Amino acid sequence: EARVFNQTPIRPRQSRLLLAKILFLLYRGDSMATAEATNLFFSITKLFQCKDMSLRQMVYLTIRELSTISEDVIMVTSSLMKDMQPKSEITYRANAIRALCKIVDPSMLSGIERFLKAAIVEKSPSIASAALVSAAHLFQDAKDVVRRWGNEANEALNGKALSQGASFFGGASGAGQVVSTSNIVQYHAMGLLYAIRQHDRMAVLKLVNTFTGQSKSSGWMGGGGGGATLRSNMAHVLLIRYAVEVMEGDPSRASQLHELLKEWVRHRSDMVSLEAARAMCQLPGLNSKQLTPAVNALQVFLSSPRPTVRFAAIRTLNMLARTHPEAVQPCNVDMEGLITDSNRSVATFAITTLLKTGNEASVDRLMKQMQGFMAEISDEFKTIVAEAVRSLCRKFPAKHGVFLAFLSGVLRDEGGLEFKWAVIEAIIDLAKHVPECKEAALAHLCEFIEDCEFTKLSVRVLHFLGEEGPQTARPTMYIRHIYNRVVLENAVVRAAAVSALAKFGAATAADPSLQQSVRVLLRRCLDDREDEVRDRAAWALRMTGDTAMRGKYVRDDSTFALAVLERKLVEYCANPAAAAAGQFSFDGIPRISRAQEEEMRDRVRVEAMDAVLTGSAVSAPSKQAAAAAGADAAAAAAPGTPTTAGTAGGFADAFERQAQYAEKLNAIPELAAFGAQPLVSSCAAADLTEAETEYVVRCIKHIYAGHVVFQFDVTNTIPEQIMEQVEVAMEPEDDSAAELQPVVVVPIPELRCNEPGSAYVAFERADAAEFPTATFGCTLKFVVKEIDPATGEPMEGDDGFEDEYSLEAADLGAGDYMLATYIPDSHALWEALGADSEAVEVFALAAFDGIEACITSVAALLGMCPLDGALRPKSKAAHQAVFTGKWMGAAKTVARTRMTFQKGSGVTMELAVRSEDPSVSQLVVAAVA
Repeated sequence: EARVFNQTPIRPRQSRLLLAKILFLLYRGDSMATAEATNLFFSITKLFQCKDMSLRQMVYLTIRELSTISEDVIMVTSSLMKDMQPKSEITYRANAIRALCKIVDPSMLSGIERFLKAAIVEKSPSIASAALVSAAHLFQDAKDVVRRWGNEANEALNGKALSQGASFFGGASGAGQVVSTSNIVQYHAMGLLYAIRQHDRMAVLKLVNTFTGQSKSSGWMGGGGGGATLRSNMAHVLLIRYAVEVMEGDPSRASQLHELLKEWVRHRSDMVSLEAARAMCQLPGLNSKQLTPAVNALQVFLSSPRPTVRFAAIRTLNMLARTHPEAVQPCNVDMEGLITDSNRSVATFAITTLLKTGNEASVDRLMKQMQGFMAEISDEFKTIVAEAVRSLCRKFPAKHGVFLAFLSGVLRDEGGLEFKWAVIEAIIDLAKHVPECKEAALAHLCEFIEDCEFTKLSVRVLHFLGEEGPQTARPTMYIRHIYNRVVLENAVVRAAAVSALAKFGAATAADPSLQQSVRVLLRRCLDDREDEVRDRAAWALRMTGDTAMRGKYVRDDSTFALAVLERKLVEYCANPAAAAAGQFSFDGIPRISRAQEEEMRDRVRVEAMDAVLTGSAVSAPSKQAAAAAGADAAAAAAPGTPTTAGTAGGFADAFERQAQYAEKLNAIPELAAFGAQPLVSSCAAADLTEAETEYVVRCIKHIYAGHVVFQFDVTNTIPEQIMEQVEVAMEPEDDSAAELQPVVVVPIPELRCNEPGSAYVAFERADAAEFPTATFGCTLKFVVKEIDPATGEPMEGDDGFEDEYSLEAADLGAGDYMLATYIPDSHALWEALGADSEAVEVFALAAFDGIEACITSVAALLGMCPLDGALRPKSKAAHQAVFTGKWMGAAKTVARTRMTFQKGSGVTMELAVRSEDPSVSQLVVAAVA
């Protein structure tokens, strides 16, 4: 069919149809051989002889698509350049620019640079937009060339080229051209200018000030900055995003940014107002009063006749309600009107937002309204509703009957695995936190598994029945439902049912007759046709008959940190030498409590739900990211938070970060000789500079068997310079560091703006039995070179100059030698260690004005794992806390604190420590002293 392109005269209609077929095949993903594509490409170029405008547009599109798979496509440059000449149609010029920039090689871009620079300032918006968009695409491969077009892009942004002078492509202004009223040029120019200046903070700030009037005192919106005005609403949206990005991290500009957003919220365009309101709602540290302008604007948008505006407003309010429910409460009346909205997405967000902001009196009404539209929405929104109800269960436990009735009702409806899983987790959460409804919740779960089509859900419910069922008044009722699964279900569910039965037989509250009945049921499972079921039944029979085994396997409330276990198993399987050396060992796998594991799962669930609500994606970090996770892992712990004293789920993250640190440290030959992995690594980085300084430095400490390594994560925030040979000089401030001898200094070869790097300083402990503490004065030393703005590289001939920057002191304390580890049954360990290994000290801590601040500080000093409730005092007058850990990753240690608080005299604390190594007890007490 392609022979039609060679016919004389050219037949435009048939050629257009054939080109449309070719484009359809290419867009569908069909492959084409290079030789075939090349022949087709040059056949199509013959169609340039035809002046038919519609055919010419199809030719441009096809050339762009074939250029990536054809050879010698640069030969068509002359034809495209001809279409860019003054006498050509405007449509020809714009499309010719797009096609030419698609096929041109970056090395040849300088040959057409003057044409493109002139096109950017062309009067015709279609030509200018085509040139700007093409420049944005070319920027990825030819940054140095495109950076030189900044002045032209700035002209297009300010609109100067649209009203003055003659055109490079045409004659006098307005000669035979249709004047467009589109302002899309500003949008494209704004995006290109930001791409050029994005690594220059001051340049981006100047761009923002140009259109906010901050460079003059004549007002916020367009009055200052040389009279520049944004006519494009889409460009205004970009300006808001750039303003937030460049000002959000600067505390000195927080009030300025807030005032800007308040002004933009009142913009006449819905698009701009919504973007400003969304940005204000996402700013950290704002209170309800400061959020009022954004909430008022969003409240008005809730009554908009356009569904997209209502959806944007209600979704923003939904996100804000997660952190500031009191700020959203004035919109409750408007949101109740949206429950019956014809757009079910809007209705879903309205009902879930009301669940977060409503009071206890409105719960009954909201739950009744929800039942009406649950069948009309997709599973994704059903999941959102289930998660909202789950959060509400903890907020209003007195309404557990209403919640349980609603959840059990929707559980009977049709739905996918994700939706049913969310409902099951909500019921389980309700049973855990509201004891009054536990038995009713378990009864609903038993009913559900009688007719459950999802294996994973059945296993989850059976596990929960095994955990909670033995503690109820009538455990036999649940045993019947569990054993039915052994008879009727597949092998996976049968195995889970056997494990659940084993927990009933091992429960301490079970009477002997119940245990005997369970053992009878387990013996019947020995004849199962599946190996896994038989093995679990045999293990359960042995375990239920042995008191010691019951305490070890069933009543143990600890579990492995699964992320670390997975990493170790992958490393073991990938290393044949490790497999040949012996079986896999669990000794190096840290353990965490069930409560910590549950909290970590809750956090992951909340993050996943946030991703659904915001439309972002949740992705696991790649191995490359993990390997380079030095600075990123340190940033995971917020500045100022106490080490290991955060949420319980944070300890699993700390173990994972330590594994990431080890992977990075082992990649450095000078440090790899110290050992395969540090025994202890800091859970949180210590800031040695303020966040807004020109050099940001954070310190992480790694403890090896005989060495101490200080890792300094350095970030250069000055775009005009590059740093080389960056290192940190450490000098002890007293003689206590005499036992630490410096052995290795690893500098950063090159440090560019906003690209973090890590420098290292290693010390050797002269005596392995001693654990010195010290304070080091730190100085950042480096060579500075100026950067050429045109190329982004150091200026030629610039050898740079040496410079240094003073940092805050880095401390090495006794708590740095302690690995925060959860130790199950700490009471039994405390008794087993005995009084001989105990060290006790009483401290008068007058500087603290409350127990909570005191226990947080003590936890940071000890570097140990706080057990349940240790960091959350229930009384302001007295508190007891227990901490566990392993000294140098080996010697198990338990610390107990008792605190009392009296106004005027502060906190009085008794600290008692017992350890497998008696000398460690004295060292831990000394850490607080």
